[in-house]
Amino acid sequence: MTAPPRVLTIAGSDSGGGAGIQADLKTMLALGAHGMSVVTAVTAQNSVGVQGAWELPVEAVRAQYRSVVDDIGVQAVKTGMLASPALVTTVAELLADMAAPVVVDPVSVSKHGDRLLADDALDAVRTRLLPLATVTTPNLDEVAELTGLEVTDEPGMRRAAARLLSYGPRWVLVKGGHLPGAAVDLLTDGREEHWLRAERHDNRHTHGTGCTLASAVAVGLAQGLAVPEAVRRAKEYVTAAIAAGFALGAGIGPVDHGWRLREAGA
Repeated sequence: MTAPPRVLTIAGSDSGGGAGIQADLKTMLALGAHGMSVVTAVTAQNSVGVQGAWELPVEAVRAQYRSVVDDIGVQAVKTGMLASPALVTTVAELLADMAAPVVVDPVSVSKHGDRLLADDALDAVRTRLLPLATVTTPNLDEVAELTGLEVTDEPGMRRAAARLLSYGPRWVLVKGGHLPGAAVDLLTDGREEHWLRAERHDNRHTHGTGCTLASAVAVGLAQGLAVPEAVRRAKEYVTAAIAAGFALGAGIGPVDHGWRLREAGA
């Protein structure tokens, strides 16, 4: 049998299963890819927040990466929580000769407001990691940290995208989910603009949306889709996953990565 598309996530572990490596692998499976992982950090995390985080040694990250890439190979890579300047730099060095597309989700703060990226790592993200990105997928909080721009409207999203493109990624997806009204995102490479709009669902259980979207984009790229089509399909998938998000624990529950499976079984 032919193996499915192979997608590698380089990110932190979420013990509650809603975000991070766990969300990435669920998304990849749901969309027909074989997911593989390089764990960069371990978090103690649940529906109410992050109770602790411990980054792995640089040597462990390098070893995981070489183990997967040198033997199995990858058709797309997605990065998430990288925690520190040393890990950002290490991952950038590893990806420098990567021929497959790279999706960079510049994770800095959790859904609950817990810090997942050291302040002194932001410059390494800008100068070392973003120039390697086929697509980067910041939300508005991450946009503000990376660019200094506070986005409050759609023209602001365009300005932020231009600033992010100056750091070197081929495409930027500015996620406008924190703005009022319809859920609108802007995808651009500086020449083309794609405004992606979706109905906003009245559901507070949205843990893992950023990880899920970036992973879904990576799957589309591994399947050979062009960036605009990969992003369009990813947004459709995550919008439905948000609509199906469910309560778990005492706080914010996760999106439903398996909504298609449940629809098929209905």
